[in-house]
Amino acid sequence: QVRLVESGGGLVQAGGSLRLSCAASGRSFSTYVMGWFRQAPGKEREFVAAIARSGSSTDYADSVKGRFTISRDSAKNTVYLQMNSLKPEDTAVYYCAADQRRISLTGGNYWGQGTQVIVSL
Repeated sequence: QVRLVESGGGLVQAGGSLRLSCAASGRSFSTYVMGWFRQAPGKEREFVAAIARSGSSTDYADSVKGRFTISRDSAKNTVYLQMNSLKPEDTAVYYCAADQRRISLTGGNYWGQGTQVIVSL
């Protein structure tokens, strides 16, 4: 029902910033709870952030609180992840997720292809 395409990944130095985008297709973007997950090499996929349908509430993993900000723009059918004060530990492939019910710690019903973020020392 929805296709998700991430963009904005790349190489950045520690302490720098990066903004990821997740563009969603379809006409029902506002009905989806959205989230971001990441998976580092050799590691399990982990929850990063989630945002309510209205954008009125957000949730973050403890590891990114105070550094990352999730937001959404209904007019553009896009969810963003602003990443500041990046650390080498943030290096991972970042995935966008969507669900009409909820985003759990394991994900949602729909996934994007992912965008790679590399944070150098």
